[in-house]
Amino acid sequence: MYDNQWREWHPYVSSDDPCPPVTVKRYIVPPNQYIYFQPSNLPQFPLDEALCKGTLWPALYSPYTSRCNRKGG
Repeated sequence: MYDNQWREWHPYVSSDDPCPPVTVKRYIVPPNQYIYFQPSNLPQFPLDEALCKGTLWPALYSPYTSRCNRKGG
């Protein structure tokens, strides 16, 4: 459902670069970049779920991975 927020970027890889190439970098585009004004009657999360997700509106929800769960974070 939220996969459409991810974008991919293919950096230039030189043959003279001493580092191993990173073929694809991924980043997330926050959903608020596409909502210019708040429409009326947007669906809402239940209050307890909204507190856990950090927003009242599903249209503005963007999941993230915690740095604590990543290796070396």
